[in-house]
Amino acid sequence: MRAVVQTVSRASVTVDDEVVGEIGNGLLVLLGVTHADTPQVAATMARKIHELRILDDEKSAADTGAPILLVSQFTLYGDARKGRRPSWTAAAPAEKAEPLVTAVVEALRQRGATVETGRFRAHMLVESINAGPRTLLLNL
Repeated sequence: MRAVVQTVSRASVTVDDEVVGEIGNGLLVLLGVTHADTPQVAATMARKIHELRILDDEKSAADTGAPILLVSQFTLYGDARKGRRPSWTAAAPAEKAEPLVTAVVEALRQRGATVETGRFRAHMLVESINAGPRTLLLNL
């Protein structure tokens, strides 16, 4: 599982001209799932995201209550080492990925996080205003 975590002053996801997820100061998380991922990996990723000390004064979303906008993004497993056309073979198929993305969201909420999401398998417009900017790549 991979996640790109960014500190934002605001972020939103729009699908078919409808805002489906929106936050103020918090974290924008782009989440990719690969074939070997499990519910245990999802739980670990949720903990890492929630406790990541990336906010001001080395605080985490767990410390501050900062909201999280989590967007599924299979392209995090794209491989463009050969040629110009990326291969997506490392990304888990939707049937495997969707329940694991949902598991991360549910684990974050069980930890007390406020979580907004995009819409799985939809063409999404993701807007964000990076704050800091601070961006981390988490690999599990």
